[in-house]
Amino acid sequence: MIIVKSGSFRLAHRSMSNLRPQNWKALAPPIPNFARQPSTLPPLPLPPLPATLQRLKDSLRPLARSHQEYDSVCHKIDDFARPDGPGPILQQLLLQRKNERDNWLEEWWDDLGYLAYRDSVVVNVSYYYGFEPQPTHLPQTPAARAAAITRAAMLFRQNLRSGQLSPDVIKGAQLCMDTYRWMFDCCRVPGTQGVDWSVSHAASPNPHDHLGHVIVVRKNRFWKIKAEVGGEVAGMRDLISQFQYIYDHSTVEYPAIGVLTAHNRDTWAKDFARLSSIPQNAAIFREIHSSAFVVSLDDSTPPPENDVDVSRALWHGTLATPTNPTDVSRALSSRYVDKPLQFIVFDNSVAGLMGEHSVMDGTPTIRLCDELLGFLADPKSTFHLPSSASIVANPEPLDFDLTSISEIHGAIIKAQRFLYDLASSHSLSFLRTNYGKAAIKSFGVGPDGWAQMVVQVAYARLAARFGDENGRVTPWPVGTYEAATTRKFYKGRTETIRVVSNECVAFVRAMLGQSATRDEKVRLLRDVVKKHTQLAQEATIGEGVDRHMLGLRLSQPSSLSAPALFTDPLYTRSSHWTLSTSAVFSSHLGVYGWGEVVPDGFGVAYMTGFDGVSTMPHFDERKDTHVRMFLTTDYLQFTITSRVEMPNAEFTEEIGKAAEELYKLFAGSSNPCGSDNEGLNLKPKL
Repeated sequence: MIIVKSGSFRLAHRSMSNLRPQNWKALAPPIPNFARQPSTLPPLPLPPLPATLQRLKDSLRPLARSHQEYDSVCHKIDDFARPDGPGPILQQLLLQRKNERDNWLEEWWDDLGYLAYRDSVVVNVSYYYGFEPQPTHLPQTPAARAAAITRAAMLFRQNLRSGQLSPDVIKGAQLCMDTYRWMFDCCRVPGTQGVDWSVSHAASPNPHDHLGHVIVVRKNRFWKIKAEVGGEVAGMRDLISQFQYIYDHSTVEYPAIGVLTAHNRDTWAKDFARLSSIPQNAAIFREIHSSAFVVSLDDSTPPPENDVDVSRALWHGTLATPTNPTDVSRALSSRYVDKPLQFIVFDNSVAGLMGEHSVMDGTPTIRLCDELLGFLADPKSTFHLPSSASIVANPEPLDFDLTSISEIHGAIIKAQRFLYDLASSHSLSFLRTNYGKAAIKSFGVGPDGWAQMVVQVAYARLAARFGDENGRVTPWPVGTYEAATTRKFYKGRTETIRVVSNECVAFVRAMLGQSATRDEKVRLLRDVVKKHTQLAQEATIGEGVDRHMLGLRLSQPSSLSAPALFTDPLYTRSSHWTLSTSAVFSSHLGVYGWGEVVPDGFGVAYMTGFDGVSTMPHFDERKDTHVRMFLTTDYLQFTITSRVEMPNAEFTEEIGKAAEELYKLFAGSSNPCGSDNEGLNLKPKL
């Protein structure tokens, strides 16, 4: 072991490797109160082959462009399923795999879905949440904003590590908590052999010495603050002091090492190997990897009233503007995008989260953010603003040694320009309707199915408008993905809800046509929402199509010829996710989104949970006390992302029109919100 000194920064160095350990995932310790879940939760099921193939046929029928195309793929499915065909052989191999593993899909999904993906995780994989403003009972400075988020997140971490966190539950059923192992004290690592992995330090034999710190990045410089000492989370007073120290001592920019993490994964792996070959740098990476999370103190100021600006600043960083004429995205330079949790605090106290998606989906981080922001919203929470005793010293700067690797400066410039081009090549629009869950449920319709049909009607109209423009918009209907959780099973993650059904096509055609009556359209909408609910329920119990078909394809031995089904045009087109959709919800979140998954497609992040009136703490100076301020929050929310060559703004406008049309089907009024003069205010933000 080599001890390296850098000012007051003492580092213990061990060599770092870019080779993935075979048992990397087993190295993260179990959460104490969920250690028995492997024996109490059922394994991810493997459906009978005939059932999956019938669901596949059902999902392909509405996407077929001719009877001949559908008949052709059905013939290939039947050949695949013959007793002497490839299907039963692959099913048997997959059953054997299931019997040998905790979860037959886990390794494949980790690698093919995320860790072997080599493009930048920014835009392509990472997601973001925007937070509600700092409550008025807390100090209103950027340092206080960062301190409040840090304390609340560290308290959540403390509950998780000590086994006090309750399990996630849906309708009384406990969900798998395995991915919570990858929330704190861990990090994604770039691999030089075309596949990454994550490293966890949560099992450190000396947690009081090696854990409990947070990495802060300001003007590209990395700092270490101790947010927990001896098992005690620092109070807000202490944390404000530490964050303010960093603000006060960050007057110049440092080399933007963080921007390298957002480059192509193979490029970043080479830069990581080059940097970590120097002991001081390797020790810094270990501090970053073992930190509870990262806090980026971003020096840009996205206007809080502009949802698009806030979204883009969280998603990929602030780009050039008349007041910021630089031709690179500076904000991403002060981040480290391989951390699963990265809180971002802008200089105007706008804040949010950027999440790394590879081994943890959005539902755990939604719970974290919901509880974190709920803690901050309650004036009675234990903030320890004036009363706590100081338990920590000043932050420690972590400065990389670049003296012998001058080529890193060129790599930084390339990464900055790459990211500027990547971010500039994308469009983002945002829309809130003037009605939401409460109104939709009053019609006796499920909000998720409703929102999905809004998107389908909108896309069908968009395709009719732009379908002749050199094929810029794929003709409707198109492959549409909605994520469903399979966390009822041990190590379950997601399954695909194939949104487009026969019922969906019938409803959309009625909406686009002239012959259907209002009552017929209402009936068809109820039918499709009922069907959508059925498909969603099937997906959550592992009875979808796509994960099973993926497993069959990956089980294929080299001695077996590729089944004709796997290259059939309709079959492959059905999983070309032109519309990639997903919904999460927290009443404390503002914006939320991620990128499209195919070049000619759209990402559609939406929320349907707002359902009436919520309250927010507000300080009444006249009464010198805190009161509850009532806010109307019944709306649907959509964030639309795409490449710039796609008609993003037009799609968002069509979503607004479709949302209004569906409302009028039930409300029978051009003024569904009851306003005397505004009606539906559905103009999208671009």
